[in-house]
Amino acid sequence: MRVMLDTNILVSAFVFKSKKMNELIYKLSNEHEIVICSYTIEELKELVNTKFKISQKDLDEFLKEFPFDLVYSPSTVENKLFQIRDKDDYIILHTAIIENVDVFITGDKDFDDIDIDKPEIMNTSEFMEKYAN
Repeated sequence: MRVMLDTNILVSAFVFKSKKMNELIYKLSNEHEIVICSYTIEELKELVNTKFKISQKDLDEFLKEFPFDLVYSPSTVENKLFQIRDKDDYIILHTAIIENVDVFITGDKDFDDIDIDKPEIMNTSEFMEKYAN
């Protein structure tokens, strides 16, 4: 199964390194294909640098070791597939749709009201409950 991770999931995996997040990453890397879009990588770099004051070198090392397929996010899209409050979130989910991702994992509540068939949008706990058994 192709599973795309949102920026907040990557921040949790890189910065906070909780047991729950480690279990998710282990499960994904061993049983699924992790997909991350170029927009998410850029957003992650900016967040790590400004909000968490972690070096880009450390982030580069993390990404180098992290098992994922990088997909390109178009620089401009027409917002016609769904409605979402935060325009920056649109490009990430749009990329998941055009890249035929099966599941999109996020902790962002703005995605809760999105009604689309694919990808399935869920948080970490929902994914682990449904697919970790």
